[in-house]
Amino acid sequence: MAARLQLLDQESMMMNHRRWLSFFSALLLVCFCSSAFAQRGGKAEPGRIEFKRGTNTTTINDEVKNDEEAEYVFVAKKGQRLTIRLTSTPNRSVVFDLKAPDDADLGLEYDANYSFNKILPVSGEYFLVVVRPTSAKGRSGYKLAVTIK
Repeated sequence: MAARLQLLDQESMMMNHRRWLSFFSALLLVCFCSSAFAQRGGKAEPGRIEFKRGTNTTTINDEVKNDEEAEYVFVAKKGQRLTIRLTSTPNRSVVFDLKAPDDADLGLEYDANYSFNKILPVSGEYFLVVVRPTSAKGRSGYKLAVTIK
């Protein structure tokens, strides 16, 4: 009987050991996954600007705070006219920068803009970033109107 109790105790200890081993393995897996995520910066994918069927303009109302950036992508074709208008509250507290596929020249004078109206030089995916041009803490609401004709 004592030998049987001793055997049951050993089996119980083995099950506890397996539970702890499973727990620590899962914990280790979570740590590795979160580490890999942190190495990419945890940055979200850019928002995709799309147009409702039959329209060529879309408007985004959002806000950025502190040193946040709002990133967007959209697809356009060579020869189309792109018009971007950015307004913000407080006035002129937000700017944008626009990058063409393969860094094609868009004729932008600055990397801080409030409007853009030009014929596009190449087809592909364009990248637009909205940001507050200051390091001061704060919040800025904005309205971004994008038209492609």
